[in-house]
Amino acid sequence: MGLAAMTTSYALFAILHLAQFVLAVTVIGLYGTDLDRAHRRGAYTDGKWVYAIVVASLSAVTAIFYLIPFFLRFAVVPIWSFVLFILWIALFGLFGSLYIHEDPEGNADIERMKNAVWVDLANAILWLVGTGAAATYWWLHRQRNTRFTGRAKL
Repeated sequence: MGLAAMTTSYALFAILHLAQFVLAVTVIGLYGTDLDRAHRRGAYTDGKWVYAIVVASLSAVTAIFYLIPFFLRFAVVPIWSFVLFILWIALFGLFGSLYIHEDPEGNADIERMKNAVWVDLANAILWLVGTGAAATYWWLHRQRNTRFTGRAKL
């Protein structure tokens, strides 16, 4: 595989993981607003919102970690990306059932949560694309020859 192809694939993966990071941080902000408001009032913090923050935090850390060059060669990357996809789909289903059919009637908080549901779906789609891309990348690069002689398999 040539240097240009490696650079192109790394650049495409970097763009994907940067988008995953940005959307994960967006979700932290959207759901964190309600958690902060509940904490300031001394009210009950709902586990649904904590779950959203945990999933988004795991995704943000993973996306930053995946930006390390040549990290995508490991077989565990598509597996972990698929786990994150499942977590995002569960989050979308959880909040989608609460807010998709809700009429905001001028309530900015409900409107924000309706928008957050679609950001959850976008995150899920990006992690599904990342899972497929990482699995394909790993499948195509799983058998490599040594750099110096080209005879030994790595």
